[in-house]
Amino acid sequence: MAATDALAVVVVAHNSAAHLPGLIDSLLEQLGPADELVVVDNGSSDGTAALAAGAGERVVLIESGVNLGFGAGCHAGARATGAPLLLFLNPDCRPEPGCLEALRAAAAAHPGWGAWQAAVLLPDGNINTDGGVVHYIGIGWAGDCDRPVSAMAPDPYEVAFPSGAAFVVRRSVWDELGGLEPSYFLYSEDLDLGLRLWLAGHRVGIVPGARVVHGYEFDKGAGKWFWLERNRWRTVLSVYPAALLALLAPALLAAELAVHAAAARDGWLGAKLRADAAVLAGLPGTLARRRHVQASRRISAREFASHLGASLDSPYLPVSDTHWAARGQAAYWAVVQRVL
Repeated sequence: MAATDALAVVVVAHNSAAHLPGLIDSLLEQLGPADELVVVDNGSSDGTAALAAGAGERVVLIESGVNLGFGAGCHAGARATGAPLLLFLNPDCRPEPGCLEALRAAAAAHPGWGAWQAAVLLPDGNINTDGGVVHYIGIGWAGDCDRPVSAMAPDPYEVAFPSGAAFVVRRSVWDELGGLEPSYFLYSEDLDLGLRLWLAGHRVGIVPGARVVHGYEFDKGAGKWFWLERNRWRTVLSVYPAALLALLAPALLAAELAVHAAAARDGWLGAKLRADAAVLAGLPGTLARRRHVQASRRISAREFASHLGASLDSPYLPVSDTHWAARGQAAYWAVVQRVL
């Protein structure tokens, strides 16, 4: 194995003692001689750090002492390694045999890809995500979640964004774009990175032959919606090209009414209002970030828009398509794409 194929596996853990030993065991069976394995413990109180420390000499433990959040934890792990391919895995994942080799091989097979994910499966064998999907208002979700694995194409293909549960990014690209946004803390860091990759002229894919079983759970309380909504707006305002943002302004404002109504209906209006306040308070920082992100842009607004869609067809979304709403969104999006 050439050193240019080496993987630095980074696992960011927080109170993950129930899952971490199984992940480490499956990784140790697949690591190559030049690969690295780092566990970043984000202030766990359940013995996670002790488990990682006792897992053998191939496991490097970094103890942050506090919960840095997912993105910042990934940065800590990346800084502690040197391999040219960074593989980020959630602690509740189990890579199936051959997974790491399939992910490794994609680096040479798809030189235009800046990042790529494994096929992430649920414990029952159905799909967790076969590539992230993004609606033009910035809501993203796990593609084909709960569908049978037979629905997934067998050969590698491109996706809007890679799943944060199990994805590889070239270190050179990570350094170029600044990696995951650490200020997001939780949720949507992968969506944000995927769209920034496309904006900067890199491509994003999935390797269906590399499979990971993930103990996925969407519903983690109303507080999750705070992070999802705050981070959605931060991404839209900093990553979308100006021409696209201007054309989408009416739809974004109309969507806010629908999201607030759904939040009131489903009991997370307080989280949504806190997210709104955080977006407004953080606007100067978001605009500063926008200048930096847009400086990396290498594609047209029209090409960027091609990685977004108009469907809200997912059971995990706060709002969903009705027949007429779906037709209206599709028509609006078609006009936006023609104008671009």
